[in-house]
Order: sequence, then C-alpha cells, then structure tokens
Amino acid sequence: MTVRVMLVSPATNAALREARFDADAPLDESGARRARAAAGALPRADRLLSGPSARCRETAAELGLRAEPAEALGDWDLGRWRGRRLDEVSAGEPESVSAWLSDPSCTPHGGESLRSLCTRVGAWLESLPPDGGRVLAVVDPAVTRAAIVQALSLPPEAFWRLDVAPLTLTELTGRGGRWNLRCGRPLGPEAG
Repeated sequence: MTVRVMLVSPATNAALREARFDADAPLDESGARRARAAAGALPRADRLLSGPSARCRETAAELGLRAEPAEALGDWDLGRWRGRRLDEVSAGEPESVSAWLSDPSCTPHGGESLRSLCTRVGAWLESLPPDGGRVLAVVDPAVTRAAIVQALSLPPEAFWRLDVAPLTLTELTGRGGRWNLRCGRPLGPEAG
C-alpha cells in the first residue's frame, strides 16, 4: 500500500513580505483572498491536517478545510530570532547567522536546530501507516523543506537549496520508507 502526503504551503502574511522570522503572524488580506481563490484546486484527501501556526490554520480555513492541528508539523522554532528581520539579525549577529547557515546542529537563536527540525518532521512522515491513504496538510515552508530532506535522504544542508512558494502543493508518495517527490504545483487560477 501507498500513502500520499500532500503538503500545502500557507498564503502570505506580513512576516513573509518583510523577510521576517515569523512570530505567528496571521494572514494578510491579500493572502486570505488568494487562499479563498485556490480552494477549488485542492486534491481529494482522506485526512486533513494543519500546522499549529496562525498562518497555517487561517490558510486551511480560507481553503475551506476542517483541518486537525498537528503539533508535529509545527514551524521551525527559531527562538529569540522570532519576529526579527533576517537583515537585522545578520547585521547584529553575523557570526551566529553564519554558523546557523553552515552547521545543521547549531542553535545560536536558542531554538531548534535544523537537524532537529528535519528529524522531527521525518519522524512524523515515518509514523504514517503504509495504508494511510491521502493526507493533506497545510504546513509552513520550513516543514515542507524538512520533509523533502528526510524523505529523499538528503543531507540537512540541502534544506537551504529548497524554495517553497506560498500556496503550492508538494507531494510525497511512499511505501515501506521509500518516498517519491512531486514538488511545487501552484494552487489557484494561475495553476493552469
């Protein structure tokens, strides 16, 4: 049997527009409008989940989903950097940012390491039963990137090479711990 995991990235919010480490900011009106427009483009699913962030929960609601929150799908905990802009942190803590970007075990922000994020998300993936059907989850981009890294047995450093645009669908299909990837299908009218 096969399980299909469909990861939908949430719509935009102010933190994304400002290149800010998200501190659980809600969707902005533009993001909410785009999510409503994409609602009809979602594939069928047997189970609906959402990351616990406001952005994920609100995107799920705007997409018309009654998604069950899943703590295991929480966004990357960036500790004291939450709410700050990347350029601000880089200017004030250049050595810390450099270490964070180059060492997957590093946690200069006091939160979760990249390695820990990938392990957590990978454990969730592997916990899904092989006959789990079709699981659709609205999750923050870092969770999607970590899922790809784990599913394809990539080194954690590959995380930095993956981009996940708002309101896109990434699919992982697995059987017996082996995963295949289909990434980045846009949702909504422009999906064509």
